[in-house]
Amino acid sequence: MLNLDSPALLLHPDDNVAYVRQTIPAGMQVRVGRYEIKAQEIVEQGHKIALLAISAQQPIRRYGQVIGYATETIGPGEWVHRHNMEPGALTLDYAISSEVPPDPEPILGRTFQGFRRADGRAATRNYIGIVSTVNCSAATSKMIAERFNKDLLRDFPNIDGVVPLVHKGGCAFDYDGTEHRLLARTLAGFCRHPNIGAYLIVGLGCETSQGAYLQDRFNLVQLKVPGEPEAGRPLVINMQEQGGIAKTVEYASGLLKDMLPEANKVRREPIPVSEIILGTNCGGSDGNSGVTCNPALGIASDLLVAHGGTSILAETPEIYGAEHLLTRRARTVAVGEKLLERVRWWEDYCRKFNVTIDNNPSVGNKKGGLTTIYEKSLGAIAKAGYTSLNAVYEYAEQVTAKGFVFMDTPGFDPVSVTGLVAGGANVVVFTTGRGSCFGCKPAPSIKVASNTPMYERMIADMDINAGGILEGASVEQIGREIFEKIIAVASGEETKSEAQGIGDEEFAPWIIGPIL
Repeated sequence: MLNLDSPALLLHPDDNVAYVRQTIPAGMQVRVGRYEIKAQEIVEQGHKIALLAISAQQPIRRYGQVIGYATETIGPGEWVHRHNMEPGALTLDYAISSEVPPDPEPILGRTFQGFRRADGRAATRNYIGIVSTVNCSAATSKMIAERFNKDLLRDFPNIDGVVPLVHKGGCAFDYDGTEHRLLARTLAGFCRHPNIGAYLIVGLGCETSQGAYLQDRFNLVQLKVPGEPEAGRPLVINMQEQGGIAKTVEYASGLLKDMLPEANKVRREPIPVSEIILGTNCGGSDGNSGVTCNPALGIASDLLVAHGGTSILAETPEIYGAEHLLTRRARTVAVGEKLLERVRWWEDYCRKFNVTIDNNPSVGNKKGGLTTIYEKSLGAIAKAGYTSLNAVYEYAEQVTAKGFVFMDTPGFDPVSVTGLVAGGANVVVFTTGRGSCFGCKPAPSIKVASNTPMYERMIADMDINAGGILEGASVEQIGREIFEKIIAVASGEETKSEAQGIGDEEFAPWIIGPIL
């Protein structure tokens, strides 16, 4: 539990700035640990106040780590932010596998109420997917889904909806090249996702991202429709072959009508919590996130790992400057080296476009108190808890390892979570400080607020308030609340984003290369 005697908190004994949990007016005398300072100006919640004099070019420390360097002399009680500090360059000691924690004591016997698929996979929702291979078939895919979501699902209560998985790419790239394989891996991940009970693939017909390529490369099976031959009807529908939009919608609708009774047969049953694959993400972060919602999610992550489940950290540009804390926890040297290889890839990727990774903190991040990518990353990795790092996956790669793992994704929320869900995440927990309204069908998304004012302002969108940590609740208490919410949502409890129908537009495969 945090010491709440002061409006500012010392997060680590080595820090020379304090985290401001309550806005400090100019002139206020503040005691922080062994420091007694007078605020030289107003410092808002989530921001940083200097505890002692910091000379120009000297490191600024938060969480006991360097988050940047002073660009001028900063006096005690001054606001520390973009105007008087910069990221600079870090020299990190990766010490791979030097601090691998022991495995947590196993917790056995806990279950959730999920759907057991015929092939043994565990689902938390039951959607039908319309998978568009290219943007040219996106509108048609939406039309197919709209036909069913309006009226035709009323008699099929066990189907959560028909979700159109549409995007802006699918053509004008190198056939079988990096971009093509990445998109195909993402689309296949959604086709095979346990929360997708049945699906159709809809293409235009002439695109680079051919449905047949997707079907063959990932060995996607034909749909079985009652009354049809064993091979079933075609999995891939091409608009050009069908004769245009209207005929494609009509044909696909006929297929779906035949599929609905079979898809509706599923019933929830007890499934071990060990079969939950949790995707974690943070968006609209602020200076509170690394103190409240992210460490609380870390507690929930550790609990899930103890129950035998899987927790995925992602967003490679948002672990930058903090990756040395993860490599220490790598179960093997190979795992640690793979993580660093992905970090180096991002450095090279940014150089190609004359971009620096420190441009990542958004306008809202900065307004909320975050100053550099190092500071943002140090707070972001708190979502990962304290267990060993067991594996590193590329974007949308199928996650098979148990425990805490990492997936290489961009920091942009829809793209990142799309990769996590394609990799098999059947529940998502999304932390936010500024207030994200995120959802991502077919996986339910639980949103956790970093502070109470935002939670109360956006209560129709937030599932849990971690701001209570700044008012007396313990990180462990909120972490357990998140863990219980994960189980409840996996068992069918509706999230705030699901209640508002959010999640159709957030499918966003990573566009990584040139569009030709």
